[in-house]
Amino acid sequence: MAADTPASTSYSLAAKLRDYFQLVKFTLSFTVVFSCVVCYLLAPKVVAYDMGMIVALFIAGMLVTGSANAINQAVEKDTDAMMKRTGKRPVANGRMKQQEAYMFALIAGLIGVAMMWYFFNLSSALLSAFSLFLYAYIYTPLKKINSVAVLVGAFPGALPCLIGWVAGNDDFSAGGWILFGIQFLWQFPHFWAIAWVAHSDYSKAGFKLLPSDKGPTRFTAMQAVMYSVLMIPVGILPYYFGLTGEVSMWIVLACNLFMVVQSLRLYKDMDVQAARRVMFSSYIYLPIVLLALLADKGA
Repeated sequence: MAADTPASTSYSLAAKLRDYFQLVKFTLSFTVVFSCVVCYLLAPKVVAYDMGMIVALFIAGMLVTGSANAINQAVEKDTDAMMKRTGKRPVANGRMKQQEAYMFALIAGLIGVAMMWYFFNLSSALLSAFSLFLYAYIYTPLKKINSVAVLVGAFPGALPCLIGWVAGNDDFSAGGWILFGIQFLWQFPHFWAIAWVAHSDYSKAGFKLLPSDKGPTRFTAMQAVMYSVLMIPVGILPYYFGLTGEVSMWIVLACNLFMVVQSLRLYKDMDVQAARRVMFSSYIYLPIVLLALLADKGA
């Protein structure tokens, strides 16, 4: 019996670790922090890659983002339990108490913001704290009230780009706002495609996330087209302002046109399969665009 104890303890620790990975939405958090790190490296004052600073930014970003996601899951415990896609999350499933999630969020958020201040600057720390507050306490409850929540949520969703820029440059110059704008606009076709695919689940939980109260409609598809088109001129701005070179401009333009085509297909076909194409296209869009800009920095 005693021989089984280490194995049982090991299994228990592994299960708890998996729960925390789910609590912070690790994949989503990683994507958010990836944007922050790339935009930090795009800042003109960052002329050499300091792995220590990159790791510090990654850890701080994961803590702040994880804190916001933990609060989100604690607040939405009951609604998460109603949906198939979220019912197995630790708080919704009852494997973790709300108080534990809130305590983790408090500790992680404080450490993350403090790290941003200590390793980088006060501006990036305050911006991180504001982003956490906006996501956890404004966007999260607003999702049940009005679809304007998507617009509100796009701000904390894009702020990691500005946070990264400010962390590297210690100012709010045009480059940071351009990178913010790229990620801000990208979120609309990205999120509405997700909301289209998961509409029945979201409706069951009382979330109002599509621009039409009638669900997936041509108005929703047209909104995806409109924001995809707006991404085209904004995508040219990094080249226009000298952040990056011409090669990345053409890559970003091609990616933006691809998003427009996928959104137009959604408008034409009006089905879940077309929405999935927009969703998966948006997943590959962001890393390609950000890495292209970084590879072409200062060219």
